[in-house]
Amino acid sequence: MEEPFFNIESLYRLPWTMPDNGITWLEPTAQCNLNCYGCYRKNIKNSHKPLEEVKHELDFFQKMRKTDCISIAGGDPLLYPDIIELVADIKRRGLKPIINTNGIALTKEFLHNLKEAGVFGFTFHIDSKQGRGREKEWLGKNEIELNELRLHYAEMLAAEGGIACSFNSTVYEDTLHYVPELVKWAQQHIDIVHTMVFILFRYITPDTPYNFFAGDRQVSFDDIHYHSDRQEVTDLMAPDVVQVIREEYPDFMPAAYLNGTYRPDHYKWLLTERIGTKKKIFGYAGKRFLELVMTSYHYVKDRYISYASPKALGMGRTTLFSTWAFDTGIRKALKNYLKFIAVNPFRLFRKVHIQSIMIIQPVDLMPNGDQSMCDGCPDITYWKDDKGREQLVWSCRLEEPMKYGDFLRMVPKNEVELKHEQEKELVK
Repeated sequence: MEEPFFNIESLYRLPWTMPDNGITWLEPTAQCNLNCYGCYRKNIKNSHKPLEEVKHELDFFQKMRKTDCISIAGGDPLLYPDIIELVADIKRRGLKPIINTNGIALTKEFLHNLKEAGVFGFTFHIDSKQGRGREKEWLGKNEIELNELRLHYAEMLAAEGGIACSFNSTVYEDTLHYVPELVKWAQQHIDIVHTMVFILFRYITPDTPYNFFAGDRQVSFDDIHYHSDRQEVTDLMAPDVVQVIREEYPDFMPAAYLNGTYRPDHYKWLLTERIGTKKKIFGYAGKRFLELVMTSYHYVKDRYISYASPKALGMGRTTLFSTWAFDTGIRKALKNYLKFIAVNPFRLFRKVHIQSIMIIQPVDLMPNGDQSMCDGCPDITYWKDDKGREQLVWSCRLEEPMKYGDFLRMVPKNEVELKHEQEKELVK
């Protein structure tokens, strides 16, 4: 990886923490209608939690954590039989219900009922390694060909109106080159696609230099849910994705980040905010803009914002004229916009939009076996251990306590071998 053209000083560190965060993760079911390669969760049929149990988890969240929205995930939450009532309950609590789904179960009628219940937004996970065998027209399609499916969902939400639309895509070594085209596609639909998220692939492969332990018990790597039986690249980093995007957008510039728990220079959540139209991006917000948004929202709402409404994201021109004094990135974008309308004043009637591009870099394993997680992780969820103790835990690694009773720890293999040799010498 080349040295990135940005650094910590040029970015705003998102203020999210464990007790005060923009997002909290809720899993009412582990059942899914796909078996995506790279998924962190085991697909379990008939795993729907009772609604009262899910509401208790929400009570626990509100006791332990300020949050702006609840990401309803799984599994696929659209399969959860009480999803409409659950969305309505989250809305009644004054939170934003966001549904994370592959979209297969979504119909226009279902969408309308969810909108009536108070759904704020959808995040659709669509990529070429989901094995969409049930949808034969999408089987074997690459990332660019799947844009037709993405557009189907974006237009469905736009027709219903007032619902935030986001897309997730897992990025692998052999799909990294598609990212610039996906970012370009998002611009072409900037009026109805509000966020694009790229999640870097992380799995355990046969060449892992670690041994894995649950307490004192060693666990075989191929017993762990998120493992691969073949050698793969599992160390793509967020700056790698930025460098690729800049091949299409040379001035593409992130504005905010979350760091790693063990590496402050790991950009675990790397956020870019761009302002423009379907035809032209005027510029990119800088760190002061993000700081202004986060602090002012927290001052008014006593929590940090995560998802913004389509109406707010359609106020790009207002944003340019009202915040240029605070942020160099916005000032540059405003200058480009003024040049744009100077050429043709009628362009003033074209709506200007704000769009987010997020890159997520999941767990990184350190040479000594420590795991660098997202510091201030938004995707924290609920877990109750076998002793009845309730706690907030990482959703991306929930399979570990579910299966082994605790999170796994990693020990470099050479250290284990050395320990065994020392023990043998003591016996002698």
